[in-house]
Amino acid sequence: MKPSVKQEIERLRTELERHERLYYVLDQPEITDAEYDALMRRLQALESEHPEFDTPDSPSRRVGGKPREGAVEVAHSSPMLSLDNALNEAELREFDTRVKSLLKGEAFHYVAELKLDGLSMAAHFHEGRLKQALTRGNGITGEDVTQNARTIRSLPMRVGPAAHVPADFEVRGEVVMTRKAFDRMNAEREREELAKFANPRNAAAGALRALDPSVTASRQLNFFAYFLLAGGKALLDSQWESLETMGNLGFKVNSHRRLCEDLEELLAFIRELESQRESLPYEIDGVVAKVDSVKQQERLGWTAKAPRWAIAYKYAARQAETVLEKIEVQVGRTGALTPVAHLTPVVISGVTVARATLHNEDEIERLGLAAGDRVLIERSGDVIPKVVRVVEKGAHRELFHMPAACPVCGSHVVREEGEVARRCVNSSCPARLRESLLHFAGRRVMDIDGMGEALVDQLLARGMVKSAADLYGLTAEEFLSLERMGEKSAAKVLENIGKSKSLPLPRVLNGLGIPFVGERTAQILADYFGDLDKIAEAGVAELQQAEEVGPKVAAAIHEFFAEERNRELVRRLREAGLRFTQEVRRKAVGALAGKTFVLTGTLPALTRDEAKERIEAAGGKVVGSVGRKTNYVVAGEEAGSKLAKARELGLPILDEAGLLAILNGEAAG
Repeated sequence: MKPSVKQEIERLRTELERHERLYYVLDQPEITDAEYDALMRRLQALESEHPEFDTPDSPSRRVGGKPREGAVEVAHSSPMLSLDNALNEAELREFDTRVKSLLKGEAFHYVAELKLDGLSMAAHFHEGRLKQALTRGNGITGEDVTQNARTIRSLPMRVGPAAHVPADFEVRGEVVMTRKAFDRMNAEREREELAKFANPRNAAAGALRALDPSVTASRQLNFFAYFLLAGGKALLDSQWESLETMGNLGFKVNSHRRLCEDLEELLAFIRELESQRESLPYEIDGVVAKVDSVKQQERLGWTAKAPRWAIAYKYAARQAETVLEKIEVQVGRTGALTPVAHLTPVVISGVTVARATLHNEDEIERLGLAAGDRVLIERSGDVIPKVVRVVEKGAHRELFHMPAACPVCGSHVVREEGEVARRCVNSSCPARLRESLLHFAGRRVMDIDGMGEALVDQLLARGMVKSAADLYGLTAEEFLSLERMGEKSAAKVLENIGKSKSLPLPRVLNGLGIPFVGERTAQILADYFGDLDKIAEAGVAELQQAEEVGPKVAAAIHEFFAEERNRELVRRLREAGLRFTQEVRRKAVGALAGKTFVLTGTLPALTRDEAKERIEAAGGKVVGSVGRKTNYVVAGEEAGSKLAKARELGLPILDEAGLLAILNGEAAG
């Protein structure tokens, strides 16, 4: 009897899943790519003709789907903790000694697994079918990347029933990109004159979090499973049993693993894999050792950040010598100017390194660097290249000097006291703009859902946005002119832009990207001043009257609003209808509420900290500089320029006795 269409669709799905596992998990293909493609085309044709039989776990769904509209954060079933590191054999032996001590001499085994250099992901299955995939995120919540995860062919879309495994379970693992896929991708980007990725990990992370699942599919990612959970807890009695079970379920489990009876076997595995490191098809940066028994794991417990029953042994960073050709300056989202070393390209552990971070001008001075020097380069953590030291000074050295103006927009550059970085104060500087827009649109800032990396990149590429204020002038027609932007998506983004106008003043302040002004400081400023214009007009001393706003933060705020282009941004945001005012909510507790003090010199009995604590306990505020709005200057022996300025301004000056008198509620003269 001829099979029904539904039966034929299911047969094709089962056959394709079998060949996917043979090819992507077991590396044992039975058919050619052309034969696989023919099966896939047949399935797609039948599903197109009979949409009533469509299911989200069909192999045809791996090619990608509609773009995601933005990041959605979801709580993990249990925290995805990081691991403590052992950087040498001595530290690993210390870990082993601690485990033995905590287990009081009880016998135990280690499971040794490769520390893959990728991105952690949790895959949740409901009734045997992939339901949701989350990135690690902050360990407590992760980003939902389910659509993208479906494109990873080594991650099963559905699994059959198995003994001891419930229908609802969770598999945690690492998403990686192979060296071959990475090289192929960068070669394609080079042909298209696009910027190349620095390393496979960054490429994998970007692909997994891309808004368009077709981008994820094109990067050819792999998923290696390493934890099997149910209800947020280990499902089976041992880690080794979990690995074997996940392999039997159809997950890709790394074949380079070993059950070790003691530390010496573990060390032998570590040395063996280090010698094979360059021949592996993917990047690793060490070996993870876990106590095998789950009961023993529970007895060993966890710290706030890491389990006590596992540790990551990190291989030594790999190094090479090359020539520092020149030093250039990059500008980040907050305006920080960062010097970057441009190097004669050198291969370090299979990755070509042509640039390295130099952090700041103090680091350049510490290293004694100049263009033309021969330097030692290290892939720190096997990812971020850095300059370790000068090997040999160049014959024609070119000393580096930080620019006095922003190298991109020409705006004023400042370096606040106590800061190592110089900053461009123009919030609309083109170099800052991309990251500034993403920050402005962020969920905890102006909450413009859908305004993610892909959309921002298109808006910038077409010159449609030159500052955050331009977002409020965009039209539906302009959005519809962008790639992969339909009417529904365009309407949703416009709706979210409109909704952001009603968000409170602290969100607007945070969105401006003022250095050192995040959520908390923005809230404090809004509560104290109640008006963005008043904040913009305030002097450094007046800004410090707001709770927790010190000299450095006050100076950064003042510098920000002193820049003409930032004032223009504020003006345009006001015209767009954003909220610039709120009710003043200053704390007014204690006899000195609202009073500002400056301490200078040495007091007879009270230390500076004791005096500050007593003033603040009475509701006053202690600031670092004298201004016209300072209420009192408390002067002791050897008072300096602050006392002189207080006399010049005619401010009340107290000695210790006078301070104690007003602290006790007595009137000050």
